[in-house]
Amino acid sequence: MRLFVIVAALLLIPVTAASAHMALASASPFEAGIAHPLSGLDHVAAMVAVGILAGVKGGRALWLWPLTFVGLAVLGGMLGFAHVWLPFVELGILVSAVVLSLMVTLAIAPKLWTGAALVGGFALLHGHAHGNEVAHSVYGLEFAVGFSVATLALHVVGIGLALAWKRVVSTRVRRQGIPLGRRRQWPLDCVPINLRTP
Repeated sequence: MRLFVIVAALLLIPVTAASAHMALASASPFEAGIAHPLSGLDHVAAMVAVGILAGVKGGRALWLWPLTFVGLAVLGGMLGFAHVWLPFVELGILVSAVVLSLMVTLAIAPKLWTGAALVGGFALLHGHAHGNEVAHSVYGLEFAVGFSVATLALHVVGIGLALAWKRVVSTRVRRQGIPLGRRRQWPLDCVPINLRTP
């Protein structure tokens, strides 16, 4: 599982570098909105982690947590654009990337609304940082739409990673004939060591 998280992060590094370059070269507000959430690994890691957690949790979390993140990020962006001060924004963004990544790695699955509140709080800080950075410009609605699209896309990447890994583990479990009661509760976790194939 840890190898899975590390590989996923490494795959995202060139994406963030390329998107940051696109943000500088783009003259379109919509393109700039798309590029902005991809311009930092801390932002990308947090958004992908939300998708992974939602994909693993399943049920209503599959859509509630990503949409909560997008909605609160847009609200935070509006606050930042309007120069409304929020405390500990940069520190909160760093903490969000660490906390959400640890939740994935350590198999911490919060309750539905606890998770929604957590990702919503982090999203407010992420959105505020982006809004504050572009407050001097006049991007407006097109930027907000592009920002939302990119954020949802990162969540979808995380959900896809989670569902793909669940499928791999499920297939492995079926092939080994492991009884339901002996399966791990966390779908992203590996099959127990004594049951692994050589």
